[in-house]
Amino acid sequence: MLFKIVIHGFILTLILLAPVASLSASAADGDTATLSAPDVDLTPEEQAEREGRRACKAALCAAFHNKANGQNVACPVTKSFRKVQLQKIVSKAKVSWPWGRVVCKTDLKADRAVLSQALTADTQAITFETHAVACQVEHETGAASNITAELTPEVMFEKGKAVKAVLHWGKVDGPTLVKGLMWTATATDNTVNVLGSMVVDDLNDFVTNKCDEVKADWVGK
Repeated sequence: MLFKIVIHGFILTLILLAPVASLSASAADGDTATLSAPDVDLTPEEQAEREGRRACKAALCAAFHNKANGQNVACPVTKSFRKVQLQKIVSKAKVSWPWGRVVCKTDLKADRAVLSQALTADTQAITFETHAVACQVEHETGAASNITAELTPEVMFEKGKAVKAVLHWGKVDGPTLVKGLMWTATATDNTVNVLGSMVVDDLNDFVTNKCDEVKADWVGK
C-alpha cells in the first residue's frame, strides 16, 4: 500500500539511522524486517487510526483492481508505532530503540489511471507524487521531536507484481541531531536502496492479502 510505503519507509529509515550497514547485511541474509503490530489490544486511539485507514486502503485497492472509472486517490493517513514494535525492528540491527512512541501523518495521493494498469500490463513503472511525511517522536522525558521528510516512491511492476522499488528521499527537517542522522540514512538509501525489497514485499502483500480483507469495500467501485 502506498501509505505503508511512505510511512514505513520513513520509520524504517528513522529507526536505522546509524546502523544502515547492519540492515544491509541482515537483508542480504533474508531476514525481513516488519512493522506489523504485535498481538495486543488496540487503544481507542489506535483503533480510530485503523478505521480511518480502512477507507484509504479500499480506495487504493479499487484503483489497483478496477478500471480507471473513479476519482484519484486522496486521503489523510495517520499511523502510530509503539516502542515495542520499533524495538523489534532495531533489534535486527543489534541496537536498541532510544526513544518512545512514534506517530506519523501524510496526505496520500495517487493517480488512479496509472494504478489501474499496474496489475494487468506486462510492465508498468509508477512514479508517485512527492509525499511529505511528518512524524512526532516521543521521548521518555521532555518534549517530543517533530521530524519531516519528503520522498517520491517509484515502483516497477511486471506481470502483475511489484519487482523493484526506490523511495527517492528528498528534504529532511527536524532537530539538529536527528536531522543529521536522518539525512545520512536517507542519503544512504538513495545510494544503495536498502529499503527497496521491503517496499516490494509490502506492496505485493497489499494488492493480494490486504485487499482481500476489505474486498466488500472496493469491488465494482
